[in-house]
Amino acid sequence: MTTSYLNPARTAVPAAPRSGPATDQAGPFATIWRRRRLFAAVFIGVMSVAIGLLMVAPVQYLAVGSVIVAEPEPGSNNANASVAWIQKLGDPADIESQMLVIRAPRIMRLVASGDVVEKVVAECRQIARGGLLASLLPPKEDGCDKLRGNTDLVVDYLQRRYVVTGAGRSRVINIAYRSPNAETSQALTNALITAFLDDQRGVLANSREAATEWLWKEIRQLDASLRDDEAKIQAFRRRKGLMSGANAPITSERLSTITQQLSAAETAKADAAARLSEINADQARGSINAPAVLASRTIGDLKQQMNVVAAQIANTGTVLGPNHPTLQAMRTELAGLKLRVDREVASISAGLKKTFDASSALAESLRQQMETAKAEAASAMDDESVVAGMVRNAEIKRGQYTDLYKRANELETERRILVGSTRLVSLADVPAAPVTPKPLLFLGAGFVLAAALAAAAALLRERADRSVRTSTQLAAVAHAPVFAQLPHLRAAGGPALLGRMGAAAGELPLAAALRDARSDPLMQQVLRNLGARLMLAGVDGTSRAILLTSAAPGEGKSFTTLALAQLNAASGRRVLVLECDLRRPVFETALDLPAGPGLAGVLRGEALPREAVIATATPNLDAIPAGAATTESTELLMGKRMTELLLWARKYDLVLIDSPPAAMLMDAQILARQVDGVLCCTRWGRSQVSAISATVNGLREAGGDVFGLAITMVRADDHPFYDTGHEPARRYLGAA
Repeated sequence: MTTSYLNPARTAVPAAPRSGPATDQAGPFATIWRRRRLFAAVFIGVMSVAIGLLMVAPVQYLAVGSVIVAEPEPGSNNANASVAWIQKLGDPADIESQMLVIRAPRIMRLVASGDVVEKVVAECRQIARGGLLASLLPPKEDGCDKLRGNTDLVVDYLQRRYVVTGAGRSRVINIAYRSPNAETSQALTNALITAFLDDQRGVLANSREAATEWLWKEIRQLDASLRDDEAKIQAFRRRKGLMSGANAPITSERLSTITQQLSAAETAKADAAARLSEINADQARGSINAPAVLASRTIGDLKQQMNVVAAQIANTGTVLGPNHPTLQAMRTELAGLKLRVDREVASISAGLKKTFDASSALAESLRQQMETAKAEAASAMDDESVVAGMVRNAEIKRGQYTDLYKRANELETERRILVGSTRLVSLADVPAAPVTPKPLLFLGAGFVLAAALAAAAALLRERADRSVRTSTQLAAVAHAPVFAQLPHLRAAGGPALLGRMGAAAGELPLAAALRDARSDPLMQQVLRNLGARLMLAGVDGTSRAILLTSAAPGEGKSFTTLALAQLNAASGRRVLVLECDLRRPVFETALDLPAGPGLAGVLRGEALPREAVIATATPNLDAIPAGAATTESTELLMGKRMTELLLWARKYDLVLIDSPPAAMLMDAQILARQVDGVLCCTRWGRSQVSAISATVNGLREAGGDVFGLAITMVRADDHPFYDTGHEPARRYLGAA
């Protein structure tokens, strides 16, 4: 490899390849040839599997029968039902549901009768004894005997071997059974068809029987309800007095009777008042000529006696003197008769008064009764409307009763003539030839599949390798020179130290990696070359502040920073390392430094730069670790204190800055414009070329000068570079 990438400002970068890896410049056949071992392995493996499957695959016969569903039922004259059946013709959802019904465990249990179980057991034993694979393994006929006493096992066995499919867009369903015996295949196919048709007819008959029972139950309930309603109507009529008399309703006849009685009472009252008035007027005149008085026999007798006595007094008064005792006695008798007449008149007047009062009271009572009767008559009209409503409800129920009775009779008739909506198209015949296996078709398909999978495996393996594998590829894509390829460190006499460079501090023993790097001559040589290139990469040939970053965590930037710093410090130069990865600090642990304010404290103004500097165990090497982890890294690095710190740090011969991954945070882009140059670290076999290219472009867009790239953790002995030819890989690890 050459060293023409000393100054990127004056170096021509090779053009990026048009395809993925640097070596993929030929067509797919060349790629397959390059990966021929993988192609051959996959092809042979797939063909071996295909041949093995062909050898162990048992012979299978398939007997097919057919049924057709969703046909109108014969004898059905219901227009609405006909429309419903027409809508179901060819309905995919209905066909699919019928297919699910055929495969249902309930239908399978109908199939699992005594004869079918014996055929299943015989078939199971034939499968257990047949085939090359079965001959190599011990027989498993014990499981077949368990089928006799376990219906669930038989159902599960049948479900796995029955094939139920639709015939295109028609209403036909094909039912088939796979078996190594042709007669068994036919028998079990026809058994399922028969069971399904019988079940369909039974389900339809049962549904109509259930509907008929429900209708008769409703009819009985309606009959009882009608009787109850009629009884309630009659009871309501009696309770409300709505019963009919001889010529009219009772309330009307009662009102007429009260009216007649009131008229008679008013007449009697008026007659008594008239006679009483005559008597009072006659008494006022001093006479007793009132008709009511004269009508009394006692008054007539007394009046006759008074006339006789008055005549005697008149006759005697002419003979005897006015003071004659006889005349005086007669006068006394006449006065007594008058007194008796007055008493009798008073008695008649009192009787008439009582009659008047009684008639008045009766008339008043009858008036009240008439008002009550009128109110009852009005209420009776409302009650009659209630009764009319009850009668209407009863009539509606009577109509429902008639309709239900008619429909129940129709269902009884339909149930007797029911055939069902599923018809038999054809029963299965004994198959003449097996359906599987077909050797030519099977091997042809295996050959095509093996070739396709082998080619796909070769092409995918070639295309999937997008990680960093060659410096030429990386330099061409990133448009930046590769300064160094740091080897993967191995512990002395032990296994590889996986993940010594990069990754999180909690996962990587960074201190041990630095210790091993100091004792590894190849690593030291690579670091010397890297340091020299960095120092000569600036515009004026000197670089004093260099930023080290990577695209993602675990790519070796922290290791490269500290190893490079220790190497330069050992050569006598004063070196300062700044840990700007404030979110995941590792310097204090890796360098065994005491706690201090750290870079975060300096950037917050809590300490001066010289107060944060810590001398390390390596002479001439000072460090400003990050301090306590913080999520404010971007804000702190953007502040003016960071700029002042970098100006202050230039009193050192070399300042190396460890920043967070550039693809995850903007911290590296912020620092890139404030340093002399940037070294981007990538991990061999892990870092993606596209991510590295994007990182380099982002740093340049931010104003940084990307000096070059460093490939870390290179496993050259396990995977030799394509661009090293047949030369030993370790001769090129230190050069770009």
